[in-house]
Amino acid sequence: MRILTPVVALVAFIGVSTSPAHAATWSTDQQWGQWNNGGYTLYNNIWGGGAGYQSMWANSYSNWGVWANHPNTGGIKSYPNAKRVVNRNLNQISALTSSFNVTVPSAGAYNTAYDIWDTDYDHEIMLWMNWHGAVGPLGSYQTRVSVGGHTWDVYRGSNGHNNVYSFLRTGDTSAGTVDILPILRWIAGRGWISSSEPIGDVQFGYEITSSAGGLDFRTNQFSVNYQ
Repeated sequence: MRILTPVVALVAFIGVSTSPAHAATWSTDQQWGQWNNGGYTLYNNIWGGGAGYQSMWANSYSNWGVWANHPNTGGIKSYPNAKRVVNRNLNQISALTSSFNVTVPSAGAYNTAYDIWDTDYDHEIMLWMNWHGAVGPLGSYQTRVSVGGHTWDVYRGSNGHNNVYSFLRTGDTSAGTVDILPILRWIAGRGWISSSEPIGDVQFGYEITSSAGGLDFRTNQFSVNYQ
C-alpha cells in the first residue's frame, strides 16, 4: 500500500453518503481528514483511484471506525488508519509491541493490517491480521516463519516506489498482541533492511478494495508501545 501525501491540506472528498450516524468525539469524510489524539494520528486516507464515499469517526486513538462504500472494482481505494510515530533506529529499540481488537464485515474485499515504515519510506512492512475477498500481497512468496507471537507466510516485492515485505498471519484473527520488534530484526537478519534502519511510523487500519453498499469497520481497541 502506497500512502500519498496530499499537496494541500484536507482536500474535501465529494461523494453521496448514506453513512450511518455515529455519536463520536470526532468524524470526517474528507479525503485526507486527520485527527491527533493521545500521541497518535487518525487518517481517513482515501488514496486509490475509483474510490467511493468513506467517513471516519473516533472517540480516541483506541476506539474508532470507518464506514466505506467503495465500488466492486479492483485496486485498493483507501487505508484508513491510526498511527504512532517511533522515529528510532532499529538497533536502539528495546521493545515494540502492539495490541488490537476489531470488528470487520463478512463482505467486501479488504485486509486488516499493520503498515510499518522506515523514516525515508523506502521500506514497508505489512502485517496482515485478517482479510476477506479478492485481495492478496504484493511480490513473491519467500517462506513461512513463526516470529512475534504469530506464524506468517512472508512475501517480498516492490511497488515501484518502495520495497514491500508482507506477513500474512496463518489463520486470521480479529484480536491479539503482536511483538513487532522481533519481526523487524528477522527482516534485518535476512539482509533486507539495515540493522540500524530508522523506524518511523507504526500504522494500523483497513486496506479497502471494495465495500459496495457500505460496510462498517470498527477498531474496538488499539495501542502501540515502544522503548
